[in-house]
Amino acid sequence: MGRDVDRASFSREDRVRYRQKVRRCLDVFALMLDDFGFDADRPMTGLEIELNLVDQAAEPAMRNEEILAAIADPLFQTELGQFNLELNANPRLISGNGFADYERDLRASLNRANERAARSDTRIVLVGILPTLNERHLVADNLSTNERYRVLNDQIVGARGEDIELDIRGVERLRTHNDSIAPEAACTSLQFHLQVAPDSFADYWNASQAIAAAQVAVGANSPFLYGRQLWAETRIALFEQATDTRPDELKAQGVRPRVWFGERWITSIFDLFEENVRYFPPLLPICESEDPVEVLHAGGVPELAELRLHNGTVYRWNRPVYDIMNGRPHLRVENRVLPAGPTVVDMLANAAFYFGLVRGMAEADRPIWSQLTFSSAEENFHAAARRGMDAILHWPQLGEVPVTTLVLDTLLPLAAAGLDGFGVEAADRDRLLGIIEQRCRTGRNGAVWQTATVWAAERHLGLDRRAALHHMLQRYAELQYTNEPVHTWPLD
Repeated sequence: MGRDVDRASFSREDRVRYRQKVRRCLDVFALMLDDFGFDADRPMTGLEIELNLVDQAAEPAMRNEEILAAIADPLFQTELGQFNLELNANPRLISGNGFADYERDLRASLNRANERAARSDTRIVLVGILPTLNERHLVADNLSTNERYRVLNDQIVGARGEDIELDIRGVERLRTHNDSIAPEAACTSLQFHLQVAPDSFADYWNASQAIAAAQVAVGANSPFLYGRQLWAETRIALFEQATDTRPDELKAQGVRPRVWFGERWITSIFDLFEENVRYFPPLLPICESEDPVEVLHAGGVPELAELRLHNGTVYRWNRPVYDIMNGRPHLRVENRVLPAGPTVVDMLANAAFYFGLVRGMAEADRPIWSQLTFSSAEENFHAAARRGMDAILHWPQLGEVPVTTLVLDTLLPLAAAGLDGFGVEAADRDRLLGIIEQRCRTGRNGAVWQTATVWAAERHLGLDRRAALHHMLQRYAELQYTNEPVHTWPLD
C-alpha cells in the first residue's frame, strides 16, 4: 500500500461507495482478462529491499526522514517505521547479464546511501528483523510520519477493536501485546516481482506457493525478536500476527486473516482478486473519479485504482499485481516470503533461485500442484519458517525429506533449467545457484550465522543476551559490506 492518504476517517457512505466501486473494477478486470492486450512479450523482473537504520551502538535509529533527505535518490522511500527505508531497484530483464547489472546497481545505491547515512552517525543494515529491537522501539510514536501509515494503523486497530497480541513459540517464547501495528515495522523483507502473461499467471502463482517453503528455509535471516530466539524466520509469524484484524472470536469462526497464504490452487489471477473482494472488508475506502467502464469502452486502459488499493491491504505471501507501464497494462507475481540480507550477493542468489525455480515449476509437464495438496504447501511453509535449514518438508514422490536434500537433488536442477529458459548467462547462473548449494552443504544461512554468533558471544565472551545481540549485529554490519556470501562468514 504505497499511495499517500489525506484522510484520517471515513464515513459509512465512503465505505458503501468504495465497495460498489471495487466491484465495478472487478467486473472490468474480468472483461480485460478476456480480450485485452496485456504487456507480456518480454517478462520484466523487479526487486524491493526493506532496510534498517542503526546508530553507532547498533540501536535502531529513528531517522528515516533525515537519511532519506540526505540520500536524495527517488529509488529510496520511507517504510512503516522511522528506522526503516525501502530501496526499489529499476525493473529489468534477467537475460544475459541481468543479474550482474542488478548486483552492480544495488551495491552502488547501498554504498552511496550508507555513505550519506554515516554523516548522521547512522548505518544501513540488511536483515529480516533487527536483532536489537525491543518493545520500547516498536510503538506508535515511532511510525513514519507519512499520514498513510497512521491511517492504516488506525483502521487495522479499529477493525480489531482491542490490542494486538503477539504469541510466538520457538526455541524460546515471546508473548506480548501492542496497541498499534508498530511491530510490523520489524519485518524487513526482500520482494521479487515477475511479469507474466494472463494465461500463465495461475501456473506461476501456484508454483510460487509450492516453492515458498524451500525459499524460506534456505533464505531465513530473522531468528531474534525482543531479545528472544524464536523461529529461523520469525518475520513470518510476526507479520501474520502484527496486522491481524481479527479478535479471537472471528478467528474461531474461520474468518480469513489479512496476512494470508491462501487456501487453494487457482486457475486464473481473477480468482485472487475475487477472493479479496469477497472475503476482506475495505481498510482504506478511498474512491477516485475514474469510471473504469467508460475508460474501457473508450479504448483506454483503466487504472482500477480502488481494486489495486484494496489488493494492497491484503497481504498475501505471493500477491497478484495489476499495473500500468508506458500506457500498457501488465500482471505480476509479487513474491514476498523472504527477509532482507545478509548481503547483496546473497539476495541475488535468492532471486536466481526463485526466478529460475518458479519458471521450471510453472513450465513442467506435470505441475507440482497436481501432486501436492495446498494444505501440505502451507504446512511446508510454516515448517520452513520455524526450522529453516533443519526443516523437514513433504514432497511428492519423496515423502518427508530434509529441505537441504530436496534443494540439492531436486530443486536446484530445476532452477538452473529455468534460468536457462530466461537466457541468463551460464556464469551468473552457476555463481548464484552455487551460493544456494553451499548454504545447503554447510548448513549455514543468515539465521544460522546469527544464532551461532550470539551463542558464541554468550558462552565464550561471557556476554548477556542483550550485549551478545549488539556484538553480533556490529559484526554482521561489517561483514555485510564485504559482499561475501553468508555461508563463508567466520564464526568468531
